[in-house]
Parts: sequence; structure tokens; C-alpha cells
Amino acid sequence: MSNFDIFIGEVTGTALLILLGGGVVAAVVLKRSKAHNAGWVAISFGWGFAVMVGAYLSAPISGALLNPAVTIGLAIEGGVAWGDVPLYIGSQMLGAMIGAFLVWAAYLGQFKAHLTDPEILAAQPAAEGLVDQKAAPQAGPVLGVFSTGPEVRNVVQNMLTEIIATFVLVIAILTQGLNNSGDGLGTIGVLITSFVVVGIGLSLGGPTGYAINPARDLGPRIVHALLPLPNKGGSDWSYAWIPVVAPLIGAALAGGYYNLALA
Repeated sequence: MSNFDIFIGEVTGTALLILLGGGVVAAVVLKRSKAHNAGWVAISFGWGFAVMVGAYLSAPISGALLNPAVTIGLAIEGGVAWGDVPLYIGSQMLGAMIGAFLVWAAYLGQFKAHLTDPEILAAQPAAEGLVDQKAAPQAGPVLGVFSTGPEVRNVVQNMLTEIIATFVLVIAILTQGLNNSGDGLGTIGVLITSFVVVGIGLSLGGPTGYAINPARDLGPRIVHALLPLPNKGGSDWSYAWIPVVAPLIGAALAGGYYNLALA
């Protein structure tokens, strides 16, 4: 793969992943959406299909890593050169931000209706025009469309949940999803990985919303902070480091375990 292949494949694939994944959350969360209140099962399957679309597009180009945690896991396992890791991760971050912007564009009317709804404003004080930013809510009323957040805010528990969930994702990819070259997902591996993501969402997604991907969480969180959304509230930066650090730890553990016990 050339550097251009890695860049184009990872940017495009990650953008589609976030567009469809964030899109299903927007569809379920925003009040004026036809899929409002469709529930967690819809979100879990939506993210699985999002992985499938983004990965099938980018697998022949860049290997469809689409995730800094997967990139680190493959680098430890040996399938990806460490020298390529910064390009992969930078491309994934850019793609995630593009995808989040497209979710906002696709649901612009719903965002505006949701964030001006009296019930929403009554439930969560508006942050618009707030002078003292420390008084702003930790998580705004639409932040969940862009990034994850815990149901029970406990650093140790939240870290452990994300580490375990990412370990499951990466070990499944290393043992079941790689192509013949070992540097990305294969044709059947994309399908397997997509269903693994659905399974993680249904089984392990309840506590934190299963980021399992630092770019998926951090890139859209930055977009949320920058977008001109009225009454959007805070971006919960006090939590933002957990869905970055914990998946990287989980991926490193998975890569190390694979080399020690399964290779």
C-alpha cells in the first residue's frame, strides 16, 4: 500500500463509518426523526452495518483498519509497520471528523428542532451565552450523537469496560478477520468484524456506549465543540480521555496476548 492508498482508504472508510454510525444515533435520539426512540438494538445494528459499509469500501485500498486501536493491535501483532501508524491514525481522525460533520448536515433540521424543544431545554439548562463555562452541563443534549458517555461515571469502571470491549474487538480481528497478507481485513473478515461490533454493542455497550475506537469518539467530539448548534451544551471533556486511552490499552493487550498465546 502506498501512503496515498492508506490516506484515501482510511479517510473515506472512517467517514462512512461515522456518517452511518452517528446517523443511526441521531435517528434514534432526535425528537423530530422518524426513527425516534427506536432503541438500543437499532443503534447496535446500525453501528455494525456502518462498519460493514466503511470496511468493504476501504479494505481493498488500505486494509480497512478505521480505528487507532485496531491499528495499534495490528502493529503489535506485526501486520502493520510502526512507521505507518501515524498516517493511519491521522487519516482515521480526519475521516471521523468529516463523517461527524456530514451527520450534522444530514440532520440539520432535526438538530435545530431538538435543541429548541421546550422539554429538552427544561431537562438540561441551555449553555448558549453562558459566561461561566464551568457552569455548563458536562454533556449536552445531543452530545451522544457525536461521542460516548457513561451511564455510571466511575473512572475505573468506565476504563475497564472500554478495555474489555476493545480487547474483544481486536482479538476477534486478529484471529478471524485478517486478509491473507495480515495487514487488514479480508472479505469475510469484514462481515465477521461487523457482527462482532453488533455483539459488543448488545453485550458490552450499556455502561459506556462502547467507543472501542479513539477516532470515533475524539474526532466527532471536536466537531461537536466547533459546530454552531444553539443550546448544545458541553462536550464533556472531563470524560473524553477515557474513550481514547482505554481502547488503546485494550488493543495493546489483545495484540500482546495474540503474540504470546495464539500466534
